[in-house]
Amino acid sequence: MGKLRILCAVVLMAVSVLVSARERVIVVKAGDAGSLLEAIDEANRQNADSLSKQLYILIPDGLYDLGERTLTTLTGHNISLIGQSMAGTIIKNTPPVEMEGISKTATIRNMASGIFLQDLTLQNALDYYHSGAAGRAVCYHDKGTRSILNRVRMLSYQDTYYTDNVEGQTYLLDAEIHGTIDFICGAGDVFFDHCLIVTEPRNTDGTGEDVIAAPRTLDTPWGYIFSDCTIESRLSKFLYARGWQKTPHCVWLNTTLLTPDLLLPSRFDPQGMRTINSDFREYHTTDLQGNDITPSSNIITFTLDDNKNTVETVISSEEAAKYQLKNVFPKWRPEKQLKKLSRKAEKLKKQYL
Repeated sequence: MGKLRILCAVVLMAVSVLVSARERVIVVKAGDAGSLLEAIDEANRQNADSLSKQLYILIPDGLYDLGERTLTTLTGHNISLIGQSMAGTIIKNTPPVEMEGISKTATIRNMASGIFLQDLTLQNALDYYHSGAAGRAVCYHDKGTRSILNRVRMLSYQDTYYTDNVEGQTYLLDAEIHGTIDFICGAGDVFFDHCLIVTEPRNTDGTGEDVIAAPRTLDTPWGYIFSDCTIESRLSKFLYARGWQKTPHCVWLNTTLLTPDLLLPSRFDPQGMRTINSDFREYHTTDLQGNDITPSSNIITFTLDDNKNTVETVISSEEAAKYQLKNVFPKWRPEKQLKKLSRKAEKLKKQYL
C-alpha cells in the first residue's frame, strides 16, 4: 500500500507516470502531446530488449497535436498504444508541405517487434491539396514486424500506411484507412481483416483516379491480403492496386463495394511503376446488397516500356481458400494474440481511464 500511495502521488506531479510496475502501465495526461512523447520515451527505455514483457501506454480521449514534428519512433519492443476510443483519441502531426516524402513525414514510426495499437486515430495533416505533384504524408511507417493494429483509423491522402520491412508480418482488424494514391504501400505480408478502406477525392473537384494499394513484395510469399473488407469511395474513381517493384502480391477476397460504379473497369492498374510481374487477384466482390459483382474473367496485360505480362486476375473459391490467416502466418497466431492483448487493454482502461 505504501508503494501504491507513492505512485499515486507521482501521478499528480508528473506529466506521465508508471502507474503500476506489476501491470507495466503508463498513463498519458489527457490531450497533452508532451505527456504522450514522454510516455513513448519511457516505454522505449524500458522495453529496449526484444524479450521485454508487454508494456501498455494508455491514452485518454483528446487531441495530441505534435505540430510539425515527424517520425515519433517506437524503438522498444512489445509496446501497446491503447487509446480510449478510435474516434476520440487522435494523434496528429502537420508537416510543412516542403517536407513531404514517404520516409520523412510519418506521424508514428515503428522500428520494433510486437507493437500493438488499439482504439486510436493517427492523422497526418500535411496540406495535400496544395503540395504540388506529390503529397506523401505517412500516418504509420512500419519498419518492424509482427505488428497488430486493432480499431485504428489512419487519416491522410498519399502513402497513408507504409509497411517498410521486406520480411515484415502485420495483422489489422477493423482498421479504417483513408487516402487517394498508393495509400497502402510497401513490403512484407500484411493481412487486412474486416477493414474499412476509404478513398478520398484525388483532386478537390473529384477529378483524377485513386489507387488503393501499391505493394512492393520482395522476400515474402503473400504480400497484401484484403479479407472481408469494405471500400467506401468518395467521388473519385479508383483501382484496387498497382505494382510498385519486384513481384507485388495483392489479393481482394469477399470485398464489399459501397459504390461499385466508381471502380475502374480494369480493376487493377495495367501500367506498372517498375515491374510487370504483378500478382493481383480478386474473389467474390459484392455490392452493398450482397450481389456478387465479380466478373467471370478479368484478363489484364501488365506493361512497362516494351515488356508485357498477361494474367487472369479472377480466382476460384479453391484458390481463394489458400489465403486463410493460418496459412499466411503458420508460425504466428495474431488473432489469438490480439484477443489476449485487447482483453488486457480493456481491463486496464476500466481501471485507469
